[in-house]
Amino acid sequence: MNANSSLALNDPEFDYVIVGAGSAGCVLANRLSANGKHSVLLLEAGPKDSNIWIHVPLGYGKLFKEKSVNWMYQTEPEPELKGRQVFQPRGKTLGGSSSINGLLYVRGQHEDYDRWRQLGNTGWGYDDVLPYFKKAEDQSRGADHYHGTGGPLPVSNMIVTDPLSKAFIDAAVETGLPYNPDFNGATQEGVGLFQTTTRNGRRASTAVAYLGPAKARGNLKIETGALAQRILFEGRRAVGVEYRQGAALRRARARKEVVLSSGAYNSPQLLQLSGVGPGDLLRKHGIEVVLDAPGVGHDLQDHMQVRIVMRCSQKITLNDTINHPLRRTMAGARYALFRKGWLTIAAGTAGAFIKTSPRLASPDIQVHFLPFSTDKMGEKLHDFSGFTASVCQLRPESRGSLRIKSADPTVPPEIRINYMSTETDRTTNVEGLKILRKILNAPALKPFVVSEYDPGPKVSTDAELLDFCRERGSTIYHPTSTCRMGNEALAVVDQRLKVRGLDGLRVVDGSIMPDLVSGNTNAPIIMIAEKASDMILEEAR
Repeated sequence: MNANSSLALNDPEFDYVIVGAGSAGCVLANRLSANGKHSVLLLEAGPKDSNIWIHVPLGYGKLFKEKSVNWMYQTEPEPELKGRQVFQPRGKTLGGSSSINGLLYVRGQHEDYDRWRQLGNTGWGYDDVLPYFKKAEDQSRGADHYHGTGGPLPVSNMIVTDPLSKAFIDAAVETGLPYNPDFNGATQEGVGLFQTTTRNGRRASTAVAYLGPAKARGNLKIETGALAQRILFEGRRAVGVEYRQGAALRRARARKEVVLSSGAYNSPQLLQLSGVGPGDLLRKHGIEVVLDAPGVGHDLQDHMQVRIVMRCSQKITLNDTINHPLRRTMAGARYALFRKGWLTIAAGTAGAFIKTSPRLASPDIQVHFLPFSTDKMGEKLHDFSGFTASVCQLRPESRGSLRIKSADPTVPPEIRINYMSTETDRTTNVEGLKILRKILNAPALKPFVVSEYDPGPKVSTDAELLDFCRERGSTIYHPTSTCRMGNEALAVVDQRLKVRGLDGLRVVDGSIMPDLVSGNTNAPIIMIAEKASDMILEEAR
């Protein structure tokens, strides 16, 4: 397969062609088209974000396995998880995963970004990136040193403050954890309520927040149902993109740059399909090598979560509402009329950031608390009153890979994450579960607890807890680092997010993270795109 350009004179031309309209791509489309000087084409493989459940916060449960807006990837069998495949939902619609995610706004720790800088990524320390978090933000609590107002992205307090979430916070404080009113402020450690990317009870995806105000601009063209097939090169310069839209194969020329914003799975996949990646892999699939870049698809990282489910003694959980026809109807009506109630909750109401060892400088686990329960996320809620709390290791040492299985762009890539492949990862998950159990058994939660349903009292020793992690551990949906930023041989992009060894090509999304951040990934990806937009516009002057 020839990776070089086959552009024709009549193919449309744009200054910038952005591949992927997700958390990063929508930001770029808005910012690069804002001054009217540059023409921008935004390509999205999925449909418009017209599915009603995208805009209802609790709708993430309905979209978890909705093929029309979700890539629905699977990992290869995971060796440390008893050979299980782990489901990997990723957004395939305008807004990308910000249209189907759990809506939590968590930036990570100051130390995460300082570590990026210490790895040689000049300009990516915490003090460097904070202005871009603030630029993006419209913080409902008002502006301060850590937060901004007037930005495109609404960040709001929880509308629902249910008694279980309050009791969880009180229980964590009883175990010695400090109360923290702002996980994105001076410090992350502690327990409190999450903030969400919502406004007035509706999801604020990047398609809503960034693309909505920009889509009528004459210099911005948005194409949905447009699956990128390959990047087109002239020598080692990216000059355009070939994409399939329905039955038609189309091409578009990029006068200035092609920008990949397809996420930690699809950006390295498209690079490999285009001849940029491990040479042996590309030749195996008959793809002409433009650049032998073994780092493309290397170093895949993700957060794993392990959930504890409790039986609740009172009918105050979401389970009780969803499983009761009248209460379910009333909840729907309340949301439709007032944008309030259960349908506004995110994939975590209260949360905590905890150190599993006093020797640690910062928290190494995150806890998500949910006032409902299910055997598997995205499936039917339990028929009893139940609630859930999960442990997520923030800085896993395990590393995996993303590799194409075929030269056909419609064939899903091979995803290997290698969860819990190091002793640190195994120990941290076990210690995290032990700490979480102490919280769930603290006095403040006693009036609400019948018993621990899963894993239950049969699991008590460290060995049994580790086996439970292997049996039930799953993703918390934060894949990153497959096109890692850095200076060393396996780094894919430089500090300005340009693909090393090529011209006219950048990657701007979660795949460029040198290391996974200690929190949720949507807010950092938006920050990355804000910073990249400034870099691109600086160079366009």
